[in-house]
Amino acid sequence: MSLFIPTYFAPISQYSEIIKAATVTFEMEDNFQKQSYRNRCYIYNSSGKQLLSIPVKHQLKDARKKTKDTLVENNFRWQDQHFKSLQIAYRTSPFFDLLEADIAPIFEKKYKYLQDINIDTFLFITDALQLNSDFSATENYKVETTKNDYRFLSDRKHKPTKPIENYIQMFDDKHGFIPNLSILDLLFMEGPNTISYL
Repeated sequence: MSLFIPTYFAPISQYSEIIKAATVTFEMEDNFQKQSYRNRCYIYNSSGKQLLSIPVKHQLKDARKKTKDTLVENNFRWQDQHFKSLQIAYRTSPFFDLLEADIAPIFEKKYKYLQDINIDTFLFITDALQLNSDFSATENYKVETTKNDYRFLSDRKHKPTKPIENYIQMFDDKHGFIPNLSILDLLFMEGPNTISYL
């Protein structure tokens, strides 16, 4: 069992472990942590690294809430903004046109829970890469860790220990190579070759 936290268009480091996992188990009983990949991802635009963050409804101060119970704040047009940002950043990338119609429903569907978005992004990526999309979910928080515990990859401050090989990015001539962006950056640039890269 390989243990992950569902994240929003997860970083490349997370998918490099997902494709090697015999079975994927998602931790569903963890507490929501701000400024993690649970509700954010990073893409590459003409200005460099761009944050796409899903607004969530915050509860009372110090009140712990589980990620699975975290509500999306839909008073902002965040989905329109995220989709437009992807279109502007990647419209001339080699594979965006081929995937645009498939990814669009994620930005059209109205979500209540953050976790549902993250599962849909996982299903989109596994479908695009033709990976096994089966996963199981925890029913209790897994306190004990094993060597296949990759929940730490949801932490934005975690720096990958494995060297990340360069690939061509949209604006690397202006800003250089930016490692460990959202899997979308790699997918739109490399298409079917994404698996080999991972």
